[in-house]
Amino acid sequence: MKFNKKGLLTAVFSYFGRCGTATRLRWGRALGWLAPRILGSRAHIVRTNLELCFPRHSPEQREAWLRRHFQLLAQSVVDRGLLWFGTRKRIEQTISIEGLEHLQALLDARQPIILLAPHFIGLDAAATRLTLFLETSATLYTPQSDADVDTLVREGRGRFNTVHLISRRDGVRGLIRQLRNGVPVYYLPDMDWGTEGAAFVPFFGVPAATLLTTAQIAKTWQAAVVPIVSRLDIETGGYHVEVMPPIADFPGEQSLEDATARLNKLIESWVEPDPTQYYWVHRRFKTRPPGQERPY
Repeated sequence: MKFNKKGLLTAVFSYFGRCGTATRLRWGRALGWLAPRILGSRAHIVRTNLELCFPRHSPEQREAWLRRHFQLLAQSVVDRGLLWFGTRKRIEQTISIEGLEHLQALLDARQPIILLAPHFIGLDAAATRLTLFLETSATLYTPQSDADVDTLVREGRGRFNTVHLISRRDGVRGLIRQLRNGVPVYYLPDMDWGTEGAAFVPFFGVPAATLLTTAQIAKTWQAAVVPIVSRLDIETGGYHVEVMPPIADFPGEQSLEDATARLNKLIESWVEPDPTQYYWVHRRFKTRPPGQERPY
């Protein structure tokens, strides 16, 4: 008998989508306690990132951040069930949002829109909440290696209105096509994809390989860059999404490298109020300038 992985995953996440908030939070706490103990390599990445970015804070403070980070991360994984299977009403009750008037003004003006979404824990919650508002949107998507998982994720992310999932294998061209057609694009600017199309610009004082794509697209297509910052309240299980005003004069007369460095400084300013909300489990500094050792 063939094992039906998609059926099992659907059952698990649909349960998370149906269960009450208290139960959802209990699962998050349990998995958050377990995660750093069984995912040693990921805990090492988080610990390394925090040490690189916050060297002036004590090891004890960084360890406390690590524990809280895994609590938030685990809760966000459990909450995929709510995003993929919960009712629209419950999603709206769980994920508050402010600043939609900025988007509406840009839509009314037929302005190309880049929804700039740094890697915060609430990234997926913000994306789902925005699809409830936007009639159509687009985002880059990394196909999952397992076909069952890929189907589940694609169906979950495309539940509401029209969502164009552009395979990362197709590069940014597919995203630009959508932008040219007036579709707002949800773009994640802060992953390390190597040196191609990237520059080493500081992130918390550490040279980080950062794609120049945001500044490049904004300059070429006169697109407004609208930051999307999300927070998860681990006590209540609620999310808050802030749609900020478009970044003024971006990239303006700056070089692509200087404009990208400006973005990294902005991301830093959004991370600093609560560093645990940022997605530290990815290897942000895996690509190094010539002569520098890899930190992981």
